[in-house]
Amino acid sequence: MRLLIAAVGRLKDGPERILCERYVERANAAGRAVGLTPVEIREIAESAKRAPKDRIAEEAKGLSALAPAGARSIALDASGRNLTSEQFAEHLARLRAENLPTAVFHIGGPDGLSREIRDKAQLVLAFGAATIPHQLARILLAEQLYRAITILSGHPYHRG
Repeated sequence: MRLLIAAVGRLKDGPERILCERYVERANAAGRAVGLTPVEIREIAESAKRAPKDRIAEEAKGLSALAPAGARSIALDASGRNLTSEQFAEHLARLRAENLPTAVFHIGGPDGLSREIRDKAQLVLAFGAATIPHQLARILLAEQLYRAITILSGHPYHRG
């Protein structure tokens, strides 16, 4: 199953991009053995609309266009469920068992995700109650995808 991160905004060159790429590379190398690869990141530009609701709506259209037909949608939002790493790995394993072609993870911009994307998502996932910059959420997701893959493969990276 392909894992697609559909994100608003671009990670600029620097330590954040390097760290994110490192986790994606690790996930791709380990994911082949457990049927979870490739991890791909696709970005859309932040909206330049003046009103937050207009920015969110425009970004939702762009994010929705990135999701291929038949993909399972997971939205990252502070209002979502907090899963342990093991629970997240189990969720990915269940999706993989359904023989889905793609799981797409939606990450909104500074104003968040549209209600429409959250409502259509099969899972709304949070990384705690704190507000996290969308660039950092992308890095956390990449790391958690790698961690989930290592859990499913029995690799010692996850020692929790």
